[in-house]
Amino acid sequence: MRLAESLLPLLVPIAAALAGALLAAALMLATRPGRGTDGMALLADRMEALATRLDGAVATQNERLSRALADNADRAQEGARRIHERLAVIDAARSNLESLGAQVTSLAGILGNKQARGAFGEVALRDMLADRLPAAAWTWQHTLSTGVRCDALIRLPDPPGPIAIDSKFPLEAWRGWREAADEASRASAQRRLAIDIRRHVDDVATKYIRPGETADGALIFLPSEALHADLAAHHPALVAEAARRGVYLVSPGTLWAVLGTMRALLRDVRLRAEAQALRGELARLAEEAERLERRVGNLKRHFAEAQTDIHQIEITTQRVLAAAARIAAVEPDGVREAAE
Repeated sequence: MRLAESLLPLLVPIAAALAGALLAAALMLATRPGRGTDGMALLADRMEALATRLDGAVATQNERLSRALADNADRAQEGARRIHERLAVIDAARSNLESLGAQVTSLAGILGNKQARGAFGEVALRDMLADRLPAAAWTWQHTLSTGVRCDALIRLPDPPGPIAIDSKFPLEAWRGWREAADEASRASAQRRLAIDIRRHVDDVATKYIRPGETADGALIFLPSEALHADLAAHHPALVAEAARRGVYLVSPGTLWAVLGTMRALLRDVRLRAEAQALRGELARLAEEAERLERRVGNLKRHFAEAQTDIHQIEITTQRVLAAAARIAAVEPDGVREAAE
């Protein structure tokens, strides 16, 4: 389209110049004396030839213009197709963003409600336990001997022993600290967060750590990596105090690593038990081999005695046969006289 617009202004001056040349030639021929008729004929021929060339040039320009317009139309169509494709991609991205926004809003609603937040943490914890540990290695909603129910109990061998896990944690003070508009509100939320952490750690240490029944430590599952990072960065003293009391704060990432270690420990215990059972079977096999050796020795001894007895029997048989032969060779006197 831009090429057509640039060619049209060039064609107008060319046509005007040709028309001016023809008019000038016609005037010159008309003013020559005695050559009016011949001049008009020559002028007509030249005008006809010039018109023919002009028609050819115009046709050529029209053909070029048509090709240019067709090429421009194809490029415009291709550009429109690409624009439509990009618009489709943008529309899909917009739909994904809207869906993600709805999910974030739903997650915010879950984290804002205590019961929903607790259920969310329990579901996340249970999924991780089911994914990383065998079914016989953990119990959900286990009740201790004191009647206290923990969210989960991982049955590790002693040491360290069974470890209780709690998936509930107060987030109101942490959210207030993150959303504080001024320093005063932030400081107040931090103090409240420290109080909530100490209270919750004290509850877990008192209820979930039972000498002789559980291990010397317990886990608090935090369903948010951001919460775990904030506590480690801004409240390291509280985290260290909880660890000294045997209560360890774990996020989804750190719990994944801890469960991997527990899984390796359980596998090692199982391998040890299987190795112990194998050693028992080998000991029993050795006893059977010794018993077999004794019985084979007894059999050899009995066989040797039997061979000796058979040899003695053969000797006795030969003696009996020899005695029978000698007896048969002896003739009584009465028998001898009768024979004579």
